[in-house]
Order: sequence, then C-alpha cells, then structure tokens
Amino acid sequence: MYEGVIGNLIEKLGRMPGVGPKSAQRIAFWILEADREDVSELANSILEAKAKVRFCNTCFNLSEAEQCRICLDTRRDLKTICVVEESKDVIAIEKTREFKGRYHILGGAISPIDGIGPDDLRIKELLTRLADGSVMEVIVATDPNLEGEATATYLTRLLVPLGITVSRLASGLPVGGDLEYADEVTLGRAFEGRRQVQ
Repeated sequence: MYEGVIGNLIEKLGRMPGVGPKSAQRIAFWILEADREDVSELANSILEAKAKVRFCNTCFNLSEAEQCRICLDTRRDLKTICVVEESKDVIAIEKTREFKGRYHILGGAISPIDGIGPDDLRIKELLTRLADGSVMEVIVATDPNLEGEATATYLTRLLVPLGITVSRLASGLPVGGDLEYADEVTLGRAFEGRRQVQ
C-alpha cells in the first residue's frame, strides 16, 4: 500500500515479533509524527543495546557484562538450575520471587517444523554445567506447548540417567478461569497436578 521510505519502514517494523501490519503502520506513523529528538533517542537506545548487550558466559541470559547479575549473585542456590527457552522467561520467573537458584537459557525449543533440533539449542552447554556434580535438581520450565513439551521430554530423557532430580513446572487452570473454557490438555494437567487439601 505504502511505497518508498514509508513502505520500507512499515515493512521493517512488521518483521518484529508480535507486530502485525496494522501495528507496524501505527508505529511508523508515530515515528513520523514524533519530535526528531524523541526518534533520535529511540534510535540511539536501539543501537546502544545492540552494541552493549551480549549473552552471559554461564547461563546465556542477556547481560552487559561477561556474567549476568543472577550468575554473579553469591546468595543464589548453586544446586538448582531452572532451564528456560528465552531470557524473557527468566524475567517472568524472577517476578514471582519464588525461585532462588540459577538459570540456563536454551535459546529456543525443539521444533522440527521450523528446522530446530536439539543441536540448535544450548543443551551441550547445560551438560557441561552439570558435569561437576554440584547441581542436584534441574527444573524444566519450557513453555506448555508442543515445542516446549518436546524439549522437556528430550531433556528429561537426557538428564534422568545422570542421577539428577528433574522436575517440570506444574500447569493447570488459571486463577479466575472457568472450567468450561479450559482446553483438554490444561484440564488434564490440572487433574494430574492435583494436591490433597489438608
């Protein structure tokens, strides 16, 4: 619909995850209508983040230093590692303030349709971290979808023979949800993960 510079901007913005054509168009128009100073600050922030942010040498979380703040925190439990797909998952778990161990970011999930196999993830690096025998439990916190389940199953089969306790995050019904709207998998998981009321 739009051509030239505007069309190019909309097309580039539309490549971002979660940004559809209409959102890309709205963002493009915001950029075009914003003060030059605001747009310049945004562009500089993007370039600075791209130049300074890297992956932690230990867990592969996003960091500005060789190690992220979580890996540098001496108060964290060294015996427990929570395996997640992406850095954004770490942020979600940290918000709960329930987990006190360390993390390992795989960089995705097994997805044959997308051509992503176990060798494309940071599974070898996880095994290297587990080699010294200091880790007692690995919590697999991959997404509760087909790819996440495939990844969790693969990791479980790989780690259980090493004598490490492997656990999976519980899943079930959301607070405030209605049973009639729950899908079969979620409802089944809720039954599997039920607890005795005392």
